[in-house]
Amino acid sequence: MAQGGIYFRFLAWDNGVSVCQAKKSFARLPDMRFNLIDRIVEVQPGKSLQAIKNLTLGEEYLADHFPTFPVMPGVLMLEALVEAGAWLVRLTEDYKHSIVVLREVKNIKYGNFMVPGRRMTITVELTEQDEGTIGFRGKGEADGQTTVAARYRLARYNLQDRDASLRAVDERIVRHLRETAELLTRKG
Repeated sequence: MAQGGIYFRFLAWDNGVSVCQAKKSFARLPDMRFNLIDRIVEVQPGKSLQAIKNLTLGEEYLADHFPTFPVMPGVLMLEALVEAGAWLVRLTEDYKHSIVVLREVKNIKYGNFMVPGRRMTITVELTEQDEGTIGFRGKGEADGQTTVAARYRLARYNLQDRDASLRAVDERIVRHLRETAELLTRKG
């Protein structure tokens, strides 16, 4: 199961949907298949993370955005920043929470288009932290030019904190995330 599917399915639950409704939605919804980070290049736990995204013409969403001028959608550039921040949280906290979701975005700015054949270098810095959320400053650059920059907050939690019967789901998510991190941080 793609990690993004878990995020979006339980985002509704986080906003007041019942456990029963969340479980029904969990079974019905298709998996989100966008894993936008291709490699994690550098991690300074509790401080920053640098990652890369190589945009290829094979990206499924480029067929529609736009057929004659394919560019990475702005919302997916933002998602790449969010994913990088989520990886920083997981690697810093040793996967303490199975779910990391976007809570708020401020001051988002888009720069140059991200077209196939370009590599976006994503840098995120942890700016503040409280019990439930973490603040970040993130920036995506391609060829030394900014493609996206934003300040945002992520929330984190475990499903079992809201329903003890979901402990096995938390464990499965964390196991999958650890396996994914091994691939993303592998040298070579």
